[in-house]
Amino acid sequence: MDFSDDQIDRYARHLVLPEIGEEGQAKLLNARVLVIGAGGLGSPLLLYLAAAGIGTLGIVDDDEVDLSNLQRQVLHDTANIGMAKVESARRRIAEINPEVKVEAHSMRLTPDNALDLIARYDLVADGSDNFPTRYLANDACYLAKKTLVSAAIMRFDGQLSTYKAHEGKTPCYRCLFGPQPGDPKESCADVGVLGALAGTLGALQANEVVKEVLGIGRSLAGELLLFDSLETTFRKVSVPRDPGCALCGSQATIRDLQTLDYRTGAALCAV
Repeated sequence: MDFSDDQIDRYARHLVLPEIGEEGQAKLLNARVLVIGAGGLGSPLLLYLAAAGIGTLGIVDDDEVDLSNLQRQVLHDTANIGMAKVESARRRIAEINPEVKVEAHSMRLTPDNALDLIARYDLVADGSDNFPTRYLANDACYLAKKTLVSAAIMRFDGQLSTYKAHEGKTPCYRCLFGPQPGDPKESCADVGVLGALAGTLGALQANEVVKEVLGIGRSLAGELLLFDSLETTFRKVSVPRDPGCALCGSQATIRDLQTLDYRTGAALCAV
């Protein structure tokens, strides 16, 4: 594609990278990425994806900006308290990179809308804070044959992985964590989360999204990255496919989203 003078200036540090260059930057500009959640993880994730020049960003979130969000959700500010997070996100992204098209979906991801919504995008990044949404995103991405980059945080710990079990070689989220668990005894609101941890994992998540869009580097598919912010240590765990997985195993029983109870009304932490 032909780059404008402004685009050459804006993306100069990408254009000089041999792994990206003009061809790679064109891929980013043509990419469509759906981000689930505009909160702690979604904030740095969306900021970096917009700055990188992802052409279209879809944002799914049904919440409003609250004062308690501002300790970690750097996409929003005090003036936007009470505003829908998708609208707050749209305005901030326009300030960072007005070339990025934002598709705001002010709603909760549900079994009724997930497949149709995810099918419109090339890749999905999940930054939700509850198990029902996390499992729903995994199942919908597998059925829609879309790559999923998923992160989670709580207290001082974070985890990150990429799931593309639809390609037949690496595990899905269910392979790692099994069936959706029951209601946990503690929530993020109960036990807290370090604000900067959201920035660390959200930035790493953006890194993996860009890699997947460009097809460069080593994918995290088949591996789970664990971060302990108190010890400042990273650990990577290799995880194989589960042949008995209900979603991607040889005798899979999950064929659609309508037969499962994702308990979408529950407020559960996702680590």
